[in-house]
Amino acid sequence: MTKRQEQGGEGAPRRAFPVRLGLIVGGLVLAGLVVEQGLRVVPAGNVGVVFSALGGVKSPPLQEGVHFVTPFVDRVNLYSTRTQEVTLSHARGEGDEGAIRARSKEGLDITADVTVRYAINPGRAAELHQKLGPAYERVLIAPEIRSKVRDAIGQVNAADLISTQRQAVEVRVSEALKQEFARNNILLDAVLLRELRIPESVAKAIEQKQTAEQQVAVERNRLQQANISAQRAVVEAEGAAKASVARARGEAQALSLRGRALRENPQLIQLTVAEKLSPGINTVMLPSDGNFLLDLKTLQGQGVGATKPGD
Repeated sequence: MTKRQEQGGEGAPRRAFPVRLGLIVGGLVLAGLVVEQGLRVVPAGNVGVVFSALGGVKSPPLQEGVHFVTPFVDRVNLYSTRTQEVTLSHARGEGDEGAIRARSKEGLDITADVTVRYAINPGRAAELHQKLGPAYERVLIAPEIRSKVRDAIGQVNAADLISTQRQAVEVRVSEALKQEFARNNILLDAVLLRELRIPESVAKAIEQKQTAEQQVAVERNRLQQANISAQRAVVEAEGAAKASVARARGEAQALSLRGRALRENPQLIQLTVAEKLSPGINTVMLPSDGNFLLDLKTLQGQGVGATKPGD
C-alpha cells in the first residue's frame, strides 16, 4: 500500500461524518418546519375553522388552545366569538358606516343612527365560513341592518316615530334581524336606535300640534272637573230631597201611629191635655175606672160651702 492510499483511507471517514451531520441537521430542520406548520394556537375568544386542501372545510371548529393539524395541507381561519358591534351613524367614526336614510309612512325623510351588537354562533362557525367568509359583516350585517330599519320606519308616521312608536320600531327591527341572522349562524344581542332625525319644519309642525293637543286636553280636563262638580251638587240636592221626603214620611207615620194609639186608648187624650195645661192649671187625674179629671178648685169651693154655719 502506498502512502497516498494510506492517506486516502484515513480521509474517507472524515468526509462521511459531515454528510451524516448535514442529514441530521436537515432532518431536524424539516421536523421543526413540520411541527411549526402543524401546531396552531386558537387564542381566547376565538374559534378556528380548518380548511383542508384535500377535503375542504372541516367541522366542528377548533376551540381555544393548542391544536395539531396536517402540515402544509390544513389552514386554520380564526373567527372571534366575542360580542361585536356595528354602528351606522352620520357622525362616522373609525369602522362605522353612514347613517340610514329612510322614509316614514307619509313619505317624510327620516335619518336614523343605529348600533347593533351581535356575535357569531361558535358551534356553526364552519358553516359561516363556507357561506359568507371573514367579510360577513360587510356582506351581511350592515346591509341587513339598513334594510330592516327602512322597512320598520316605513310603517310608522313621523310624529309617532319620534314620540310613542320609537320603542315599537326598535322591537320590530330586532325581531327581523334576529331571524335573518339566525339563518346565517349569527346571534343578535341588541338593536339600539341612537337617534332619529326628521326635517326641522316637520318637527316644528309636530311640536305645535302636540302643544295644541295638550291645551285641548287641559280644557277637556277642566270641563270634566266642572261636570263632576255639577253632578256632585245634583247628587247632594237629590240626597237632601230624599232626606226631606224620608223625614216627612217618618213624621206622617208617627202621626198615624199616634192617632191610632189615641183612638185605641182615649185616656191618652186626657194625659195629653194635662201635659199641655201643666203647670199653670192644677189638675189631677184619678186612677179610677171612670177615668175623669177633677177640678181641685171646684172641689175646694164645694167643700167650703158645705161647712158654712146655718146651711
